[in-house]
Amino acid sequence: MRTKRISKDEYYLNIANEVANRSTCFRRSIGAIIIRDDQIISTGYVGAPRKTKDSFEHGFCLRDKLNIPHGQRYELCRSVHAEQNTIINAARAGVNILGGDIYIFGSVSGKEEPINAFPCFICKKMIINAGLNRIICSTSDGKMKIFRVNDWIKDWQEGDILDDKSQYG
Repeated sequence: MRTKRISKDEYYLNIANEVANRSTCFRRSIGAIIIRDDQIISTGYVGAPRKTKDSFEHGFCLRDKLNIPHGQRYELCRSVHAEQNTIINAARAGVNILGGDIYIFGSVSGKEEPINAFPCFICKKMIINAGLNRIICSTSDGKMKIFRVNDWIKDWQEGDILDDKSQYG
Protein backbone atom coordinates (compact mmCIF):
# COMPACT_ATOMS: atom_id res chain seq x y z
CA MET A 1 0.00 0.00 0.00
CA ARG A 2 1.40 3.37 -1.05
CA THR A 3 1.58 5.92 1.76
CA LYS A 4 2.86 8.98 -0.13
CA ARG A 5 0.70 10.73 -2.68
CA ILE A 6 2.50 12.48 -5.53
CA SER A 7 2.12 16.26 -5.85
CA LYS A 8 -0.10 17.86 -8.49
CA ASP A 9 3.02 19.10 -10.29
CA GLU A 10 4.42 15.54 -10.43
CA TYR A 11 1.02 14.22 -11.56
CA TYR A 12 0.71 16.69 -14.44
CA LEU A 13 4.36 16.31 -15.46
CA ASN A 14 3.82 12.53 -15.63
CA ILE A 15 0.87 13.11 -17.97
CA ALA A 16 3.04 15.37 -20.15
CA ASN A 17 5.54 12.48 -20.24
CA GLU A 18 2.82 10.20 -21.61
CA VAL A 19 1.86 12.81 -24.23
CA ALA A 20 5.53 12.92 -25.29
CA ASN A 21 5.21 9.30 -26.47
CA ARG A 22 3.36 10.61 -29.55
CA SER A 23 6.37 12.71 -30.64
CA THR A 24 7.71 12.19 -34.15
CA CYS A 25 11.21 13.60 -33.70
CA PHE A 26 14.35 11.49 -33.95
CA ARG A 27 16.19 13.74 -31.48
CA ARG A 28 13.72 14.46 -28.70
CA SER A 29 10.37 13.27 -27.36
CA ILE A 30 8.60 16.23 -25.81
CA GLY A 31 5.05 16.53 -24.57
CA ALA A 32 3.23 19.48 -23.05
CA ILE A 33 -0.09 20.05 -21.35
CA ILE A 34 -1.83 23.22 -20.24
CA ILE A 35 -3.70 23.20 -16.96
CA ARG A 36 -6.23 25.81 -15.93
CA ASP A 37 -8.37 25.63 -12.80
CA ASP A 38 -6.89 22.20 -12.06
CA GLN A 39 -8.10 20.74 -15.38
CA ILE A 40 -6.20 19.61 -18.45
CA ILE A 41 -7.40 21.91 -21.21
CA SER A 42 -4.89 21.19 -23.97
CA THR A 43 -2.11 18.79 -24.93
CA GLY A 44 0.57 18.80 -27.59
CA TYR A 45 3.71 16.99 -28.63
CA VAL A 46 6.57 17.50 -31.06
CA GLY A 47 5.28 16.67 -34.51
CA ALA A 48 4.90 17.78 -38.10
CA PRO A 49 2.00 20.07 -39.05
CA ARG A 50 -1.30 18.26 -39.59
CA LYS A 51 -1.60 16.32 -42.84
CA THR A 52 2.14 16.59 -43.63
CA LYS A 53 4.86 13.94 -43.42
CA ASP A 54 6.83 13.78 -40.18
CA SER A 55 10.48 12.79 -39.80
CA PHE A 56 9.57 9.15 -39.10
CA GLU A 57 7.66 8.96 -42.38
CA HIS A 58 10.58 10.58 -44.23
CA GLY A 59 12.98 8.22 -42.47
CA PHE A 60 15.44 10.89 -41.36
CA CYS A 61 15.84 14.13 -39.43
CA LEU A 62 16.42 17.06 -41.75
CA ARG A 63 18.44 18.97 -39.13
CA ASP A 64 20.69 15.93 -38.54
CA LYS A 65 21.16 15.59 -42.30
CA LEU A 66 22.21 19.26 -42.45
CA ASN A 67 24.48 18.89 -39.34
CA ILE A 68 22.56 21.53 -37.40
CA PRO A 69 23.35 21.49 -33.66
CA HIS A 70 20.65 21.17 -31.02
CA GLY A 71 19.03 24.47 -30.10
CA GLN A 72 19.73 26.15 -33.45
CA ARG A 73 17.89 26.87 -36.73
CA TYR A 74 14.44 25.64 -35.63
CA GLU A 75 12.93 27.07 -38.79
CA LEU A 76 14.51 24.15 -40.69
CA CYS A 77 12.81 21.53 -38.54
CA ARG A 78 9.76 19.67 -39.88
CA SER A 79 8.19 19.63 -36.43
CA VAL A 80 6.16 22.08 -34.42
CA HIS A 81 7.29 22.21 -30.80
CA ALA A 82 5.12 20.65 -28.09
CA GLU A 83 4.54 24.02 -26.41
CA GLN A 84 3.43 25.55 -29.70
CA ASN A 85 1.11 22.64 -30.49
CA THR A 86 -0.45 22.84 -27.03
CA ILE A 87 -1.22 26.55 -27.48
CA ILE A 88 -2.45 25.95 -31.05
CA ASN A 89 -4.68 23.04 -29.99
CA ALA A 90 -6.32 25.19 -27.32
CA ALA A 91 -6.99 27.91 -29.89
CA ARG A 92 -8.46 25.40 -32.36
CA ALA A 93 -10.85 24.22 -29.64
CA GLY A 94 -11.71 27.76 -28.54
CA VAL A 95 -10.35 27.15 -25.05
CA ASN A 96 -9.11 30.03 -22.90
CA ILE A 97 -5.60 29.38 -21.55
CA LEU A 98 -5.08 32.79 -19.93
CA GLY A 99 -3.70 32.31 -16.44
CA GLY A 100 -2.94 28.63 -16.95
CA ASP A 101 0.22 26.62 -16.35
CA ILE A 102 2.13 24.60 -18.92
CA TYR A 103 3.90 21.34 -18.06
CA ILE A 104 6.67 20.18 -20.41
CA PHE A 105 8.34 16.78 -20.28
CA GLY A 106 11.24 15.83 -22.50
CA SER A 107 13.57 12.91 -23.07
CA VAL A 108 16.02 11.65 -25.65
CA SER A 109 13.94 9.96 -28.35
CA GLY A 110 13.85 6.19 -28.02
CA LYS A 111 15.34 6.30 -24.52
CA GLU A 112 13.98 7.01 -21.08
CA GLU A 113 16.73 9.57 -20.51
CA PRO A 114 15.17 12.83 -19.30
CA ILE A 115 16.42 16.18 -20.53
CA ASN A 116 16.10 19.77 -19.39
CA ALA A 117 12.87 20.42 -21.29
CA PHE A 118 13.17 24.19 -21.10
CA PRO A 119 11.38 26.15 -23.84
CA CYS A 120 13.35 27.68 -26.69
CA PHE A 121 13.17 31.45 -27.24
CA ILE A 122 10.36 31.14 -29.78
CA CYS A 123 8.26 29.08 -27.36
CA LYS A 124 9.08 31.40 -24.46
CA LYS A 125 7.76 34.34 -26.44
CA MET A 126 4.59 32.41 -27.30
CA ILE A 127 4.09 31.37 -23.66
CA ILE A 128 4.46 34.99 -22.52
CA ASN A 129 1.99 36.26 -25.14
CA ALA A 130 -0.47 33.44 -24.38
CA GLY A 131 -0.75 34.74 -20.81
CA LEU A 132 0.36 31.59 -19.03
CA ASN A 133 1.64 31.88 -15.45
CA ARG A 134 3.98 28.98 -14.66
CA ILE A 135 6.13 26.65 -16.71
CA ILE A 136 6.94 23.32 -15.07
CA CYS A 137 9.69 21.41 -16.90
CA SER A 138 11.36 18.05 -16.54
CA THR A 139 15.10 18.17 -15.88
CA SER A 140 17.97 15.89 -16.78
CA ASP A 141 18.30 14.77 -13.14
CA GLY A 142 14.72 13.41 -13.16
CA LYS A 143 13.30 16.28 -11.15
CA MET A 144 11.51 19.43 -12.26
CA LYS A 145 12.19 23.13 -12.58
CA ILE A 146 9.46 25.73 -12.24
CA PHE A 147 9.65 29.05 -14.05
CA ARG A 148 7.30 32.01 -13.72
CA VAL A 149 6.40 34.07 -16.77
CA ASN A 150 6.60 37.28 -14.73
CA ASP A 151 10.24 36.47 -13.92
CA TRP A 152 11.04 36.04 -17.62
CA ILE A 153 9.38 39.35 -18.41
CA LYS A 154 11.27 41.11 -15.61
CA ASP A 155 14.59 39.58 -16.73
CA TRP A 156 14.01 40.66 -20.33
CA GLN A 157 13.00 44.16 -19.24
CA GLU A 158 16.22 44.53 -17.24
CA GLY A 159 18.52 42.71 -19.64
CA ASP A 160 18.05 41.29 -23.08
CA ILE A 161 16.73 38.06 -24.50
CA LEU A 162 20.37 37.07 -25.11
CA ASP A 163 21.07 37.28 -21.36
CA ASP A 164 18.50 34.55 -20.64
CA LYS A 165 20.15 31.83 -18.53
CA SER A 166 17.62 28.98 -18.83
CA GLN A 167 17.23 28.08 -22.45
CA TYR A 168 16.89 24.86 -24.37
CA GLY A 169 19.88 23.60 -26.33
